[in-house]
Amino acid sequence: MLDVPPNLRLVRIVNLKYHDGRNLMPSESVPDMKLEIGHVLFIDIVGYSKLLINEQSEQLQKLREIARATEQFRVAEAEGKLLRLPTGDGGALVFSDSPETPVACALEISKALKNYPNLRVRMGVHSGPVKEVTDLNEQANIAGAGINIAQRVMDCGDAGHILLSKRVADDLEQYGRWRPLLHDLGICEVKHGATLGIVNLYSNEIGNPETPKKFKREEAGEK
Repeated sequence: MLDVPPNLRLVRIVNLKYHDGRNLMPSESVPDMKLEIGHVLFIDIVGYSKLLINEQSEQLQKLREIARATEQFRVAEAEGKLLRLPTGDGGALVFSDSPETPVACALEISKALKNYPNLRVRMGVHSGPVKEVTDLNEQANIAGAGINIAQRVMDCGDAGHILLSKRVADDLEQYGRWRPLLHDLGICEVKHGATLGIVNLYSNEIGNPETPKKFKREEAGEK
């Protein structure tokens, strides 16, 4: 596979014509498209819909406080390398520097959650294409496969799990400090019949060493 420089700008050249049949010159035909890879941490509160309204508000507020207090959040925000995508029961943090950053952020969040046993959170990490878009309210937003897949990785887990896509785990495995924390779960079926390789990140202090229920159900169905 070719190494693609992070700032590579990709230009799609097509043969476009004016309404009178004249060709457009390549320089005026298509705007540049910038390839951006985001390193995404997707988080949600397990059982959120079953909480009372005041409990939902309190738990979301506490989760925001915990995330914002992490070193990775503070540094990335100060350097302009963090985008946030809130959802009803959590959200995505999109870092633009390193695949290690969302994982390190997840570790800090997991440690802090030890002090809040009633706040049941699961997390998923993936690196992939992202882009800034404008939503229906004319507000800046962010979308892309990187975010969608990070959410699907997270959806494979239960409360306490920090799950990584195989792509992220393969990158981390190149560094000795991460290897003891990586535990391959195999393949998980997600939306539309797609499958993802999933790795569980945990140690004695952080994460959830239990096999996710989704994997247990799939194993039972195979027997």
